[in-house]
Amino acid sequence: MTGWTLLFAALLFGWWLWFGESSAISRPPGVLVTHVPFQAAVGGMPNLAKPGYEIEPLARFSIEARVLRAEHYRLDRGAELAPVDLALGWGDMSDTAVLEQLEITQGMRYYYWKSIKSGTPIPHGDIVRQSANMHMVPANDTVARLLKDARSGHIVKLSGYLIEARGPAGWRWRSSLTREDSGAGACELIWVEQVELR
Repeated sequence: MTGWTLLFAALLFGWWLWFGESSAISRPPGVLVTHVPFQAAVGGMPNLAKPGYEIEPLARFSIEARVLRAEHYRLDRGAELAPVDLALGWGDMSDTAVLEQLEITQGMRYYYWKSIKSGTPIPHGDIVRQSANMHMVPANDTVARLLKDARSGHIVKLSGYLIEARGPAGWRWRSSLTREDSGAGACELIWVEQVELR
């Protein structure tokens, strides 16, 4: 790389870090979301249509949670279907006092956390059960615009379906159906029909 290219990359990275931090919504300490995500049998045969994909609903799903991080995708295989991932927290993982003791990042369709100090502010299992990285599949343009506006600190309320998506050449992307898992395959893939931010 040339010196100008390195300088530009450093400035761009610095701007990205500053903008990400400055755009976060500040919240006082205390649990902001007390209830767990809702999941139920599909019921009926909803018609979920996305050009180029076969969408199968696996469960009805709704959640209210704090946005821990938001990541936008444009180049990976899933970007056309799910352009936004939200790392979400509820229960203790919606509490600023807990989150201030964790470093939270996203990348490559995963959500990562690590404790800033020795030990964790709440038990490891509670972090797993009260937070998740969720891939957002907007049902329409209005939902897509709202999801793009989500940022750290927002309280988001959304509803729709956990899905399996199938595309050309045997491509397949399936949602987790439990909040108890972690690692590969543990993320929710959500067909989002309604979304609210506050």
